[in-house]
Amino acid sequence: MLICFLLYKLWNSRTFSISNGFPMRCLVVADLHYSLPQLDWLVSAAPQFDLVIFAGDALDIGSMVDFRAQIVVVKKYLALLAARTRVILCSGNHDLDERNPDGEKISRWISEVRELGVACDGDGLTIGDTLFTVCPWWDGPLVKQRLVAQLGEAAANRPRRWIWAHHAPPAESPTSWGGKRFFGDVELVQWITQYQPSMVISGHVHQSPFITDGSWFDRLGESWVFNTGLQPGRPPTYIVLDLDADKAYWLAAGEAQWIDLSAPLQRPAGPITTPPDWLTSLDQIADPSLARPQAAAG
Repeated sequence: MLICFLLYKLWNSRTFSISNGFPMRCLVVADLHYSLPQLDWLVSAAPQFDLVIFAGDALDIGSMVDFRAQIVVVKKYLALLAARTRVILCSGNHDLDERNPDGEKISRWISEVRELGVACDGDGLTIGDTLFTVCPWWDGPLVKQRLVAQLGEAAANRPRRWIWAHHAPPAESPTSWGGKRFFGDVELVQWITQYQPSMVISGHVHQSPFITDGSWFDRLGESWVFNTGLQPGRPPTYIVLDLDADKAYWLAAGEAQWIDLSAPLQRPAGPITTPPDWLTSLDQIADPSLARPQAAAG
């Protein structure tokens, strides 16, 4: 037990605390899967937000691009993001690049982006009265136990608002509905029931927000749960959390919805009819791939 505890302390070696006296808005993405146009958009949008939450699967194990090359490129994007705002990145199942000594899959490269100032697997980031806990993807008992210890330690001193970044959504939730069955995490449901965090940010099940009986949001007890979903092209599907206004916005191709975080769960979400200016401006980010070279300018 002592060895496991020491391993946990080493693994969870960084906590960040930042005072924040201004309204806090978070930009949430997941499952970009090495889409460079979407990563370009994310870098352009980042300065408008106090925090970017990247809920896993930055890489694509099915891509023709070599996995090591993907890591190099994505790290450069993360450096650009971290130079513009605060960033959280949790690992997803596509991000695992090696096995630990116990044979469990881990994302070593994600732990390396901590040196860029990115809060990653095992970290906690406190901004004002909000604690963000960054959860790793786990596929074995030891990494799972470290996550359990991480949540327990964070719960002991949790502030008013506690938000988890956890790539897989909870089981038996519309946010994990795949059309024929649920693809969520059973253990996550137990942890949510035990700790009742304010929110859980996830991805993983790409189609949930777009299909019958699926959704981009849910509520388990007092905990809001979100899944951005995935669509190809630029910009990616994304969620904006306006924490001080208690609102969550979800934007996808042809879709723009919002919910009131201070109200009970209601379905369907409301359409965004009068978006705030700062939200509208995200649609005006130029696509660099469409820019004409200087020689072609008329």
